[in-house]
Formats: sequence, C-alpha cells, structure tokens
Amino acid sequence: MTRWHLSRRSLLAGASGAVVAGTVLGRARGAHAAGKLSVGFWDHWVPGANDTLTKLCREWAEKEKVDLKIDYIPSQGNKLLLTIAAEAQARSGHDILAMNTWLPGSHAERLEPVDDLMKEILAKNGPTNPVVEYLGKPDGHWRAVPATPGSQMKGPASRLDLMKEHAGIDLLKMYPPDGPANPVEAAKWTWDALLAAAEKCHKAGYPFGIGLGTTSDSVDTWGSLFQAYGARLVDEKGNIVVKSDATRAALDFAKRLAAFLPADAIAWDDGSNNRWLISGKGALIFNPPSAWAVAKRDAPQVAEKVWHHPAPAGPKGRFGPYLPYYWGIWAFSPNKSAAKSLLAHLSTRSAAEQLVAASQGYDIPGYTSFNDFKTWLEEGPPKGTLRHYPNSGDQILSIAAAPAPHKIAEQIYNQATITKMIARMVQGGESADKAIAWAESELEGFMRG
Repeated sequence: MTRWHLSRRSLLAGASGAVVAGTVLGRARGAHAAGKLSVGFWDHWVPGANDTLTKLCREWAEKEKVDLKIDYIPSQGNKLLLTIAAEAQARSGHDILAMNTWLPGSHAERLEPVDDLMKEILAKNGPTNPVVEYLGKPDGHWRAVPATPGSQMKGPASRLDLMKEHAGIDLLKMYPPDGPANPVEAAKWTWDALLAAAEKCHKAGYPFGIGLGTTSDSVDTWGSLFQAYGARLVDEKGNIVVKSDATRAALDFAKRLAAFLPADAIAWDDGSNNRWLISGKGALIFNPPSAWAVAKRDAPQVAEKVWHHPAPAGPKGRFGPYLPYYWGIWAFSPNKSAAKSLLAHLSTRSAAEQLVAASQGYDIPGYTSFNDFKTWLEEGPPKGTLRHYPNSGDQILSIAAAPAPHKIAEQIYNQATITKMIARMVQGGESADKAIAWAESELEGFMRG
C-alpha cells in the first residue's frame, strides 16, 4: 500500500494553483474549512497515473484547507476488496474508497447516497453510459460517484498484420486511425466473421487468445457474446429466462469458437490473455490496453502491430464490455461534505482529461461527453491504436449478467455462470439443454440466497 499524507503545511509548500470544481465545490466550501479527510484510491498499474491523481487532490486540499491523507491500495491479491470488506464490517477507516463494478450495490446500505452530488455533476458533464448507471444506481439512488481511474473497455486488441494476412480482415479500413468507424466495412465485423477468422488464424498457428476461465476477462468476453445473441439468464424483473432459443444459439456458437482457442483456455486467468498477445503467439484478445502497454516496453515489435477496436456484432447488436470504477463515501464518514467536494473536483472534465492522459489512454470516464479526449487520438505505436478504444460507432456498452436485478446479476458474474455453461459443453461434453438445466438450478440457488 502506497501512502501519501498531504498536510496543510506540505500543501502550501508544494502545491500549484487550484482548480474550482463547479457549483458543488463552491457551495460546500466553508462548511468544512480545515478538517481531515482520508481516501483509499485504487493503485493504478500505469506508472505516473497515481502522481496525477495526487496532484489533483493536492490542488483541492490547498484550496479547501483540508488535511488530506491518500492511500493507494492495489487490487492484486484482493487487497482493495479485503480493505473494503474490513472497513464495511468495522464501520471505520477511510472516508472515501475506490470500488469497482458490483461493489457500490453490494455495500449500498453502508454508503452515503450521492444523489445531490450526481445531480450537479450530471448537469455539467452530461449523462453517464448505461452500464455506469446500472451498477452505480442499483436501488434508484446513486450510491457512488463514477471514477475515471480504472474504468475500462474490454474490446478486441488485434494484430493488424496477422488478421490481414491470415484472415483477410483489414481492420484499418473498418476502424481507421484518422476518423470514425467506416459503417460499411465495420458492418462486416460480426461474431460469424470472428469465428471464420479464428479458424484461419488457428490453422496458421496464431490462435485467438480468449479464455474460458472463471475470472473477469473471460466472463466479460462471453457475456458480450450472449448479449449480442439476446441470451439472458435472468430478466430485469428477476425471472429466470435462461432456457431459450437465444441461449442455445449462443452456446452453440461458443462451442464452435472454442475449438479454435488455445487448448488450456479453460484454465486461463486475467493475465493469460495478456501474456498470449505479448508473446506474439496470438492474433486477437479481448482486453483493455494493458497488454499493449506492456508490449510497448517488452515486445515493441508486437505493440506496433496491435489495434484496439469494437466488439463483433451479433443478431441483436454490437455489445462491448465496459467495467467502471467508482468512488464511494462511507455512511460513517465524519466529513461527508469534504468528501463530496473532493469528488466534485475529481469529476470535472479537466480532471478526467488529465487522468486519461496519465493512464496512457487506459481509463475511460463514464460520461459519454468525455469520449473525445485527444489522448486516444495520439497514443501509439501505432498512432491511432486507441482511436476506437472508447465507445465507437454502433457499439452498445454492456456488463455480463445485465439486466438482472443487481444482487442476482452479481452472483451470475462472480460465479462465472456463463463461462461454466460453455465449459460444461466444451470439456464435459454436455448438450446445450443439459448445460442450461444446470444453469437453471444454479440461478434458483442464487434466488434463495
């Protein structure tokens, strides 16, 4: 855990000019002059990203005369998750903690509602994407504020050369570096086209690196496939609807695609696909730009040929996996006014743009009006590789297990019900109907729980 303690004395010695964070900040100022605030942020993997977040916090703390303490808590080893659980139980700890995906809903009763803050942030920034609202507003109230650091897309990261040589797919025609998606060419990028390309690249010795494991990367990829086919496990009213023609079609497709994936794909974790791309063994993975960024350092000959672009389209549309991070304020925080003021400051367009630049384009803020930052146009090599990494063209942002009620969807996601269904067919030889029957039993158990 990295810790920064920003006392008023150190702030006055080292801070630069403050940035005003809009009406929430202006209104709150004075209500919490001086005082203390403790924040636990996610420890970003990109070097320098934490420094920019610290700088933004320093600007605010100097302006508001707050004694601010920052801890950077890594997600490796579930340290952040364990910290959240421990503080929720003890009702003591940081005032603000970073929380990803399902956690604002999981801890909704322990978090300070932020409807008032979000009303003013949304008035200034415009709407969030639907995934952010689904996860951050699980009971009709905003339970946390969308965070820029850590929020990411998990679309394809493809090898331009291998896809063109072995699959006959010119990604630059579909998703050019200097403009929007070409609608005519992009329409050809479907799950059926991906299947055909997977077979060709497999035969050429460069299989697609798509995992069939139980961790987030696998769940997100196959979840986007299910949504592209209109396959749902539980609907928004809480009804079990997994037994459908759409689910059978998605499972049949998944089984055919699995035949062209690495033999050990069922055992893959979230690092496996990164290593696959960086090693030069594969033509495509589904991932944020972390694998590409590491390749820039360790395998530049690979990085310069990687292109990030939207997911394939299916019968019901093109669905791209989006995983947001949030900042939650504990209900037991003794300085909620200061906490809201800091989050207002960090939610401005200026702050978000600085954070995106510091993450080398990895972070994607949850506000749709923020998808035009120049970082995604300029990052490389190859220049423009992130041009279509934020939501592009006709892509619909998604999260696996939606639109089920939050408590059920969280279990579907964390228990990897979708990938386990596929694995039962691929590894266990079960029929689609048998895999569906197993899923129905699991879902009934989630309902009882």
